[in-house]
Amino acid sequence: MKKQWMATVVLGLTLAVGACSVGIRDEGLLARAGDYAFTVDQAVDLLADEERLAADAGVVESLAELWLDYTLLAEAAVEDSTLGNLDLQPLVEQQLAQLMVFQLRDSVIQVDTFVTDEELRERYEAEAPAVEVRARHIMLRLPIQSTQAQFDSVQALLKGIRARAIGGEAFETLALQFSQDPGTSQNGGDLGFFERGDMVAPFEEATLALQPGEISDVVETPMGLHLIRLEERRVRGFEAAAPVYRRQVQARMVQEAESLYVAAIISQVEPVPTEGAIEVVREIASNPGATLSGRAERRTLVEWETGELTVSDIREFLQLEQPQLRAQLVTSTDEEVEGFLESVARRDLLVRAAASEGLRPAADSIQGLVEEARTQLKAAARVLGLLDLDQAPGEAVEIAVSRAVQEALLDNLSGATQIVPLGIVSFQLRAGRATAVLEEGIGAVILDVAQIRAARSLSPVEQTTDSAIASADTVGG
Repeated sequence: MKKQWMATVVLGLTLAVGACSVGIRDEGLLARAGDYAFTVDQAVDLLADEERLAADAGVVESLAELWLDYTLLAEAAVEDSTLGNLDLQPLVEQQLAQLMVFQLRDSVIQVDTFVTDEELRERYEAEAPAVEVRARHIMLRLPIQSTQAQFDSVQALLKGIRARAIGGEAFETLALQFSQDPGTSQNGGDLGFFERGDMVAPFEEATLALQPGEISDVVETPMGLHLIRLEERRVRGFEAAAPVYRRQVQARMVQEAESLYVAAIISQVEPVPTEGAIEVVREIASNPGATLSGRAERRTLVEWETGELTVSDIREFLQLEQPQLRAQLVTSTDEEVEGFLESVARRDLLVRAAASEGLRPAADSIQGLVEEARTQLKAAARVLGLLDLDQAPGEAVEIAVSRAVQEALLDNLSGATQIVPLGIVSFQLRAGRATAVLEEGIGAVILDVAQIRAARSLSPVEQTTDSAIASADTVGG
């Protein structure tokens, strides 16, 4: 599980798409989008047999949200098969911002990273970093731009696996059965030996905090969610550790120089949150798709001498980020929200500095990136069957959309196609549309699924075993 991990995961949810109807009532519904409906009964039928998915609010909400996204994407494709009605500029601007900051770092921040052997040995003896550990892990992948409900569902599954391991089941067997890291799952999740700097920070910190034989709580990294069991810990001498340690020291020197550069930019302008900005951020985070007036969107939340961040800027930023960040902001302290605003302002200032250095691509290059993003979205929609509808002669387009969405979701479940997370596109599709996921429906689905699973008849194997026991009792009697 090195930093170069590549893992392919399909998080399948079986969904049903309700037929189009006019004057839909909320009774008995889990979700609705205009005249399209997703009923409680349909959701129950599809979840009852998926026992690997917990019957909880996170799973049910994920199911409903994905149904909404696919239905609206299919409708958008009906209106314009080029998907030209979707504004992908914000998505490209986010990518450009990251690229410009990286280029700024490479072109402006010059660091002398030469370290003599004597200096390196002194650092090493002071820090004693060369601890090597051997660990196993179980990883479940999160969809790109996963919803909070999807995150909660995957986390709940891992917690259940952890309980089984602590209860005595072999961690190696559980890794083989559940782990979605193809590089390690077949050997029981074994990562071999690694040391500081080999893993992403959250994984490394969690592993080094364990004692041999201990199993971590759920750990989140950019690759997904993990359970980690520490197998062995050992310490290497300086000569063996020196090559890797030198690279780590040099990387830290670059990071320190970057921090000083950023601090210098910030100190020149001193961004300051405006009065009431913290509560506004919480409101945006709780409902980033809300319709706002032009005046509300232009409200300043952070200001400095040469610029500002508005409600529109923060909302767009949050729409492009993971749902977990939005959920965290809603319950964060004032100091944490203020820190978030400062971090967004810092990024904006770095992008402006990069632009002043001439690092922003030309307009035609940016438009090319937008069209490339649109091409990728069209290709994904085509693979899902949402772009070119198979519409029978005389058939209503709503019925064809419902069928296409159902087939797309079934393909997701089988692994034939991957889930397409829409991110900011989802917010655009829902803007001005009557969409809803109904709390009453979520509760009804959870209750019905739990009751069905609890009352489920024995499997054929269990029935055979019980029959044999009954026969033995009869003979013995």
